[in-house]
Amino acid sequence: MDKKKINSEPNPSLKIIRDNKPKWYLPETRREGYRNLHKINRYGLLFRSDQVLTLNKKYNSEIEKITSVQKMINHKYFCSLLVGKDQDILYEKYADDFSEYTPQTIMSITKMFVNLFIGELVEKNIIDLNKTVSEYLPNINSGYASAKIQDVLDMNIQNSYSEDYTDPYTSSFLHEPVCGWRLPNDSNYKIVQEEFLNSIESIKGETLENKSDLSHYKSANTDVLGVVIEKVSGKKLKDWLLEAVEAAGFEDAMYMGTDRDSMPWISGGGCLISRDFLRYGLLFSRKGHGVKNRKVGSEKFLSETLINKGTKYMELSSNKFLYYSNSTMKCGDWIGHSGLGGQFLAINLKNGIVASYFSVIETDSGTDENYKRDMINMLDEIVNKNFLKINSD
Repeated sequence: MDKKKINSEPNPSLKIIRDNKPKWYLPETRREGYRNLHKINRYGLLFRSDQVLTLNKKYNSEIEKITSVQKMINHKYFCSLLVGKDQDILYEKYADDFSEYTPQTIMSITKMFVNLFIGELVEKNIIDLNKTVSEYLPNINSGYASAKIQDVLDMNIQNSYSEDYTDPYTSSFLHEPVCGWRLPNDSNYKIVQEEFLNSIESIKGETLENKSDLSHYKSANTDVLGVVIEKVSGKKLKDWLLEAVEAAGFEDAMYMGTDRDSMPWISGGGCLISRDFLRYGLLFSRKGHGVKNRKVGSEKFLSETLINKGTKYMELSSNKFLYYSNSTMKCGDWIGHSGLGGQFLAINLKNGIVASYFSVIETDSGTDENYKRDMINMLDEIVNKNFLKINSD
C-alpha cells in the first residue's frame, strides 16, 4: 500500500473560531447550534421511554392575552412557550422557524435531575447532606474536599472554578473539551469528567466558605454531585437518568452529552423537544410520580426545597428574589431552572402549573440579564395564575 499522508482538518463545528468560542456558540450561528447540539457534541447517549405520557390539548385563550407573554413570544429570541397542568396543554406557541418536533439544548436545566436523585438518596438514608464531599470522594482536590453536600447543592461555596460568560476564558468554557462541546488545544487531551473535577482547587489563601448570601454559581458543583451519586448508590448516573426518562414518559429522546467514558454531563448536557421539556416539568409537578406507577425522587425533599434557605440568585423585582436551593431555583411556591442562552422551566409545586420556555439569546456572551429577568417574571406570572376557564381545542 502506498504510504501517502492521510489529510484531515479540525471539525469545523467544534474548533475555536473567535473569542474562544466554537462555531455553534457564535451569536450568528447560535440559534442553529442550539437545536443541533445533540448531534454536534462529540460524545453522547440517547434515552427513550417505552411509555409516553399522554398530553391533551385544552388551550386557555387567556394565557396569550397576558402582556408579558405577548412581549416574550414576539421577541426575536423566542423559540417556544408551553404551559401545562396534569396531562393538559393549556398553551403552546412556536416561532416560525421552530416546531414541536425540534430538539433544543436545555443547558443547565439538566441540573434539576440531581434534585430527584439526591432526594431519593436522602430519603433512603444513603447520603448525609451535612457530610463533606471528601467523605464520599476521597480523591477530590481542595476545591471541594471540605464542602458540605448541602452547600454544593445550594451553590454556596467559593473555589477557583469560575462561570462568567462575559469572560471568554472562564472555567466553564475551559471545561467544554471534557464533554465534547469544543476541541481541546492539544489533540491528545483525553481528560474525563471525574479527572477534571478532581483537579479543581480552592482559591489560594481562602476557605470554601461563601462569605455572602449570594449564589456562587458553578456548573462543576452539579457534576461533582453526579460523581457522588454514582459512588454512594453503586448505580451508574446513566441508569438514574434512564429511570427518570421512563418515569417522565418522553415522546422523543432525551439526548445527553457525556465525557469520553459515557459519564453524563449532568450540569448541562440535556436536549429535548418542547413537549418533552414540558413533560420534564410535569414530572416535578407530580412530585416524581411517573407513568406506569414509576417513581423517582422524594416528595419530602421537593417540599423542603421550597423552604430551604439556599442562596440569592437574582432579584426579580423589588424585594422579590430567585433563590438557588437543592439543585434548583425557587421563588415562592415554584421551583425551576434557567439554561444559558435563554431557556427556563418553572413548576408550581402547589397548583401544579408548569411553564417551559425556549429561546436563544444572540449577544456575544449568550447572556442578557434584562431579557432573562423579563423571561423569568413572565413565567412567574403564568405559574402563579389560577386558570379556571379551560377552552377545549
